[in-house]
Amino acid sequence: MLKLRLSRGGTKKRPVYKVVVADSRFARDGRFIEKVGFFNPLLPKEKKERVGLEAERIKYWLGQGAKPTTRVARILGENELMPMPVNGNNPIKAVPKKERNKKEEDNKEAPKADAAPKEEAPKADAAPKEAAPAAEAPKEAAPAEEKK
Repeated sequence: MLKLRLSRGGTKKRPVYKVVVADSRFARDGRFIEKVGFFNPLLPKEKKERVGLEAERIKYWLGQGAKPTTRVARILGENELMPMPVNGNNPIKAVPKKERNKKEEDNKEAPKADAAPKEEAPKADAAPKEAAPAAEAPKEAAPAEEKK
């Protein structure tokens, strides 16, 4: 499967990415079919040197069935080469990890405490169900008697 994705270059702590068309089985920084642009995340968003794309080649590869990764799809959307992808909704990401772990532990303990009442609840529900059919039985019998 063909992918439009970022291939990392640059030095340690100073990334520069190439936008490439590659087979999904190839390594991230490995073999690719064609370089179709670049992306420099260190530059401010306002500078046009931050992203450079070959629009015609990208449109060609999209037409050939290449699928962009999420980051490349956003870059292409910002440059109006394709519709902007919808933002994902992950509200848990905003919560600090320590607090997330505490909530998960609380959630694990809560079902254990709820498990015991759930066992008792079916017993309590069973009795009303038995009483309900008994109440319905005379109603069915009454119309049958009226027909005679």
